[in-house]
Amino acid sequence: MAAERRDQIVVITGASSGIGRAAAQAFAQAGCRMALAARSASALEVAARECNEAGGQAIPVPCDITDAEQVLNLAETARQSFGRIDVWVNAAGVYMTGRFDEVPLDDFRQVIEVNLMGTVHGCRAALPVFRSQGHGVLINIASMAGTVGQAFASAYVASKWAVRGLTETLRQELLDQPGIQVCAVLPPSIDTPLFRNAANFTGRAVQPIPPVHSPEEVAETIVAVARNPVREAFIGMGRLVAAAHALAPTATERMIARAATRQHFRRRATAASRGNLYAPQEQAVYGGWDGNQSHAARNAALVAAGLAVAAPIVIYAWRRFQQRGTYI
Repeated sequence: MAAERRDQIVVITGASSGIGRAAAQAFAQAGCRMALAARSASALEVAARECNEAGGQAIPVPCDITDAEQVLNLAETARQSFGRIDVWVNAAGVYMTGRFDEVPLDDFRQVIEVNLMGTVHGCRAALPVFRSQGHGVLINIASMAGTVGQAFASAYVASKWAVRGLTETLRQELLDQPGIQVCAVLPPSIDTPLFRNAANFTGRAVQPIPPVHSPEEVAETIVAVARNPVREAFIGMGRLVAAAHALAPTATERMIARAATRQHFRRRATAASRGNLYAPQEQAVYGGWDGNQSHAARNAALVAAGLAVAAPIVIYAWRRFQQRGTYI
């Protein structure tokens, strides 16, 4: 039987920054024991100390998730240190922006290596342990960009659609293992260093498309999913966006394209950069995108985004009405 929440043994990749680090803090507050993985040993030491001070127990395990052997070593280190693994969270990820045919092909491939193959390596390390135990919760961090495309983020979108598809496939393959749950968490724009650390080939500084949510919202969702697994967990309007895309794909795609063009970039110019694709950069929970946003501004952004997302659904309903004379 799976361990109770306060006794869970958790492995988190990408634990030195952003969502992964926020999740580590949330699990620590719940009294969990953890193996924290990321490329930066010094940042992991800080993250582990934060968790230990918050009431959990954490060990740092420097690991490059693009290296399958290092990820297998992460699993073995966690198992030897704590006796088992109850929850594995694949949270490491990188971001790149630029037109599809203008970004360097090697950098496109690196985004896939980190976001998709890093998740693959995590799954292949965790599942044998789960099978031997007869239980475990595997949580893959996908994205709202895994439900609808986004202009200027082709590599990231491709990787997150693939992560979502991989997660669904694993659920099907594990139907004979009722004690093993495979879940996806799909965040929208989050106030993390992801965008500051992004590879950028647009010539313009990048920023998250509003509304921007806090990393704590995602962390709370991850901890809740570890306790009560679900197929997919959305944050904010993610499910509404997915529904709009399913019902009125053309209108939704145009809406997202306009948002990416008008809101994803700042006015100031910036030099081309590979960001943190190949080496760690800023290591923190927050990116500083939401710190100065008032509640009124946040609510206004949510209302505006909600209306924009609802538009495709209204279009779909109107077309159905015109075609059949009634709503279905």
